[in-house]
Amino acid sequence: QVQLVESGGGLVQAGGSLRLSCAASGSIFSINTMGWYRQAPEKKRELVATITSGRTTNYADSVKGRFTISRDNAKNTVYLQMNSLKPEDTAVYYCKARMRFKRNDYWGQGTQVTVSS
Repeated sequence: QVQLVESGGGLVQAGGSLRLSCAASGSIFSINTMGWYRQAPEKKRELVATITSGRTTNYADSVKGRFTISRDNAKNTVYLQMNSLKPEDTAVYYCKARMRFKRNDYWGQGTQVTVSS
């Protein structure tokens, strides 16, 4: 069993920054792809950024140039550096991980990010 725990969310003003962390624990052999997703009220959950085990990254157009995803494989942790935050970034941010050789995803419980105008 794998558990993901997000942290680092909070309330910031527009233009500010936050750094989210997601630490995986449990029965981890090797983590393949990790990613960040977000869901605003009454909105579908959407991809924010992903990063492969080889550190290939992918970003949603809405965050490209502002957010940076990274990972520390030794710590089984993925990060999301969020700069130049906008009110439309307000959402619950969820961490996702897929284990190597597995097809099921693990999700964290989410961390709230609120950006005021």
